[in-house]
Amino acid sequence: MEATALRASFRALHSEGCFVIPNPWDIGSARVLGALGFRALATTSAGFSFSRGLPDALDVLSLEDVLEHVAEIAAASSLPVNADFQSGYAADPAGVAESVRRCIDTGVAGLSIEDASGADALFDVGAAVERVRAARAAIDASGADVLLTARAECFLVGHPDPLAEATRRLEAYAAAGADVLYAPGVRTPEDIRAVVEAVRPKPVNVLMSANTGLRVADLERLGVRRVSLGSALSRVVWGALLRSAREIAVDGSFAGLEGAAPFEELNALFSGQGPASAS
Repeated sequence: MEATALRASFRALHSEGCFVIPNPWDIGSARVLGALGFRALATTSAGFSFSRGLPDALDVLSLEDVLEHVAEIAAASSLPVNADFQSGYAADPAGVAESVRRCIDTGVAGLSIEDASGADALFDVGAAVERVRAARAAIDASGADVLLTARAECFLVGHPDPLAEATRRLEAYAAAGADVLYAPGVRTPEDIRAVVEAVRPKPVNVLMSANTGLRVADLERLGVRRVSLGSALSRVVWGALLRSAREIAVDGSFAGLEGAAPFEELNALFSGQGPASAS
């Protein structure tokens, strides 16, 4: 499917119901997730950083690294891809606009811009709004129907009143032209509903990075349109590796290998001989 059709399909997914957009970190994980029946994919900056043996931080990956990775994931999948574009790889609005223009050229169907200026700091709300406006203008100037997601990082940077500040910012980002709103770190049904109500009718993305007891159906009832997983799936894989390798290194036991995916299944999947089973 060409980029125009993928972008139209991605936009349509946000019009009703609730869908999960899992986050691959390399070509193999993108192909596996695509074979399991998901309808769109999103990159993960943390998952990609971990695959490079790097920590997740705003200054670890270069724009060139990220653009190459996003293009690789988009080319590996027949599904729409949303780019985790962190803070736009620039501080000023003009730089954000140029980075967004280049990201569009990778073939993505959407991209997200966050308002964190560091590990524990946010851009001033005025500056953050201008950055969203710059991203919106770059998309509009390209003529591509790319969905813009604006993220309020209040819960992740330790803001003293994260819900109030996140809803204030998301309302401003919606007015500045964001198509989808996202406050990673919101967890309780009450807080999720508050975010949804604050920006209605625009769609809201919720991050599920751990098992909180909520299911997709619960999130749909709360009005959530899109559910992303961030680095969670990559951390599941890293967790299995760490547990198995530690058992071998410390105890001399190979019991941890019992949970390995069958060689035949993976070989058939990557040979294009059949889809993986979601059941």
